[in-house]
Amino acid sequence: MEYDVVIVGAGPAGLSAAIRLKQMAADEDKDIEVCVLEKGSEVGAHILSGAVVDPRAMDELLPDWRDMEGHPFTVPVVEDQHLILSKSGHSAFPHVLLPPFMDNDGCYTVSLGNVCRWLASQAEGMGVEIFPGFAAAEVLFDEKGAVRGVATGATGIAKDGEKKPSYEAGMELHAKYTLFAEGVRGHLTKELKPIFDLERDCQPQVYGLGIKELWDVDPEKHVEGRVLHTQGWPLEDANGGGFIYHQADGQVALGFVVWLGYKNPHISPFQEMQKWKTHPMIAELLKGGKRVSYGARAINDGGYQSVPKLAFPGGALVGCAAGFLNVPRIKGTHTAMKSGMMAAEAVFAAVQAGRAQDELTAYQEAYDHSWVKAELKKVRNTVPLVKKFGDTAGTGLAGITMWLEHLKLSMPFTLGHKPDHEGLGRKEHFNKPVYPKPDGVLTFDRLSSVFLSNTNHEEDQPPHLVLKDPDVPIEHNLPLYDEPAQRYCPAGVYEVVGEEEGDPKFVINAQNCVHCKTCDIKDPLQNINWVVPEGGGGPNYPNM
Repeated sequence: MEYDVVIVGAGPAGLSAAIRLKQMAADEDKDIEVCVLEKGSEVGAHILSGAVVDPRAMDELLPDWRDMEGHPFTVPVVEDQHLILSKSGHSAFPHVLLPPFMDNDGCYTVSLGNVCRWLASQAEGMGVEIFPGFAAAEVLFDEKGAVRGVATGATGIAKDGEKKPSYEAGMELHAKYTLFAEGVRGHLTKELKPIFDLERDCQPQVYGLGIKELWDVDPEKHVEGRVLHTQGWPLEDANGGGFIYHQADGQVALGFVVWLGYKNPHISPFQEMQKWKTHPMIAELLKGGKRVSYGARAINDGGYQSVPKLAFPGGALVGCAAGFLNVPRIKGTHTAMKSGMMAAEAVFAAVQAGRAQDELTAYQEAYDHSWVKAELKKVRNTVPLVKKFGDTAGTGLAGITMWLEHLKLSMPFTLGHKPDHEGLGRKEHFNKPVYPKPDGVLTFDRLSSVFLSNTNHEEDQPPHLVLKDPDVPIEHNLPLYDEPAQRYCPAGVYEVVGEEEGDPKFVINAQNCVHCKTCDIKDPLQNINWVVPEGGGGPNYPNM
């Protein structure tokens, strides 16, 4: 199938790019064929975020969105708090100490999945072809080495590689330009980076794991538009924090982020989140409520210094595939959307000039002069300072640098990052955290949580969690780190069985995978490679 532009991923960046392309074509009375592939069963099925969204990019993309039917931005932020937790209490961090760009004034708390569903409806109304349930499994190259499109994965292949009666071959989608909007740690993006040496002049990307639950709470405790962020307890050997967003329809989105550079191999981000909910303030909010959804996803924490080269022959990276999250603001939707728009503008100009499969230098130039880069630059030292000096001193130093940047007294340095997988220490050097036993009311186990994510994979298919060396988990990771995949995975995919009998085996329950990508990031020898399963497999988030 031939298109002018193929976009991999129907998230905020990919859909914004598609809409912008069609807008420019309409403005100039031209035609441009745009296709969006989405590996989820529907648009929004794999989208998970807090989310508090800055509408800056939406205002640029669809200036009249407030008057448009069905838009999901119905809950403006009305209250903004930052709390520092101890085991049994909390103190409010004075908002006046934060630079003005940290305000949530004018922002909205919303389901990002519903934002994407609404953007998809706008894109389809403009003539964009969107194919949910089709996973881009392979990058296609022309004879000169430029990207010429992607191929979707075949379906109906058994674990042993044999074709089942339901077999259907994948499709090749050829394009003049291909935009990769796969999100964090996209498997094709990971392939493209070394091929085109995209990370030659940047720091390694680093990540956090965000774990989220959606609760129906007692209406008397719900304050629509209230936004709370927490730091401190229960984390001891890791950095991160929590969020509590009072959203529409009496629901509260709450989640916990653990930065994946932690050293203690006994840490379980999932159990840290469950422990966080036992804090008296949070437990009181949830008392009498009901958990209705669960999910997890890695997020980019590298920021300004970890953004790779964006364009290469035949394609470009947009959105979280490149990593535009503003970590202190905990916002990346507006920057992702803007990146998609900038890429679209470069693509449209190139197509109208009769070009194809060359490098979109105009996109890189647009980013270099954009508010996206300027916004990320202001906060570039926040994550490294917190990691180096800890929550208290690091946060204070980060606040000082952000204020100075806001006052245009730019720091003469940019701190670097260390890859997350290099951070683990030996198991005997760290204490095991004490986690609460799941009670099924406030705290839960991973399997019952995965059930709420509506995750489903065809079991008889080739594995999408591939071990480069099957001996590493038991022969290397188990004696050194007590095989940390058992704990860092928020979905119970990995377990070691038979250890008490003296015959340990590493088991992969791939059907539980919620596509968070943590294993691909945190495995100490980078032995786990996440590739796409059959299209449509994975979580089916209804309102996340």
